[in-house]
Amino acid sequence: MKELKSKAGLLSESVTEYIQTYYKLSIIKITDKATGIVASVMSSLAVFFLGIFVLLFSGIALGIWLGEIVNSNALGYLLVAGIYLLIIIILVSLRKRIVFPMIRNLIINKLHE
Repeated sequence: MKELKSKAGLLSESVTEYIQTYYKLSIIKITDKATGIVASVMSSLAVFFLGIFVLLFSGIALGIWLGEIVNSNALGYLLVAGIYLLIIIILVSLRKRIVFPMIRNLIINKLHE
């Protein structure tokens, strides 16, 4: 009977250690996923803002260049604004078929890594 109590006590200790180890492992896995997501978001934001600057300066340069071609700086900037407006209209019209699924798939893939 004492031997059975001894084995039960050892089993209880082993189960307790297993649960504690599983809990610690779960915390580590969650922390790893969270840091991966935060790092991905931060790098994506950096690329986004750098892309905004590239678009801004290339738009200004294109506006100046087109203004020299058509002999009117205002018309050059208006042409660039028209190009940007056309891009916005295309993105808005395709957002449900292309943009949203692409963003959703990126988020899902990041969560499953």
